[in-house]
Amino acid sequence: MDNFFQHKARKRFGQNFLVDENIIERIVRAIAPKESDNLVEIGPGQGAITRLLLQRCPSLTAVELDRDLIPMLKFKFRDYPEFNIIEQDALKFDFGEFAGDRPLRIVGNLPYNISTPLLFHLLSFRGAVQDMHFMLQKEVVDRLSATPGSKSYGRLSVMVQYHCRVQGLFPVPPQSFRPAPKVESAIVRLVPHAAAPHPAKDEQLLERIVNVVFQQRRKTLRNALKPLYSELDPAQLPVDAGRRPETLSVQEFVQLTDYCETLGNSVLQDTKD
Repeated sequence: MDNFFQHKARKRFGQNFLVDENIIERIVRAIAPKESDNLVEIGPGQGAITRLLLQRCPSLTAVELDRDLIPMLKFKFRDYPEFNIIEQDALKFDFGEFAGDRPLRIVGNLPYNISTPLLFHLLSFRGAVQDMHFMLQKEVVDRLSATPGSKSYGRLSVMVQYHCRVQGLFPVPPQSFRPAPKVESAIVRLVPHAAAPHPAKDEQLLERIVNVVFQQRRKTLRNALKPLYSELDPAQLPVDAGRRPETLSVQEFVQLTDYCETLGNSVLQDTKD
């Protein structure tokens, strides 16, 4: 009867459905869901991972944008009365409303075309999150875990590592999907820090500085910071102004931000970042 629902993957939603049972089981083992978890799945698709998650956590909430998939999911998991599916764009979804007195555990095969903005959106709810497990393009996972000086290191690396412990788990080959994507995938675990190891005095300023300097990653800091601080004295910076942004560690970005914070907002340029 499940075959009654026929659904073709839609390119506009970035859909590639996971079909490899061994990979599905490995993902769920890595998540290790418990019956008492406050579990939210982003983009359940045809329910490949959902099925195993529900066996361990029957009160799962799913967020799905493709309305044509929702009747199939409701039918397929009709024996789980606590299964809750919400038709909404995850980029606009308020994950905080599901936090309550139990931290969220968020999982998902994230659409590759919106993965970066979605990760930044999810970071805004980090205080209510226990952990996150995502399938992402391997290139994005490499950026999340990249170290200073590497080709993949950038804004995403700095801000996610500032807020979370990042652990790349294992790769997922294209043939594990239908249709097969043209890129390699990987599973990553993000665990928000209870408190940032090196907290910035002004986290919004940190994000703004990181965003602006990585738009000009090949410039030195003295030049990359000019859109924000045109009169900055390079000699006063806590890091060498001749270095490029891609060489700074997360802690050094915090040191730079804390110094800039002492200058006050009056010297900030009005930039669109």
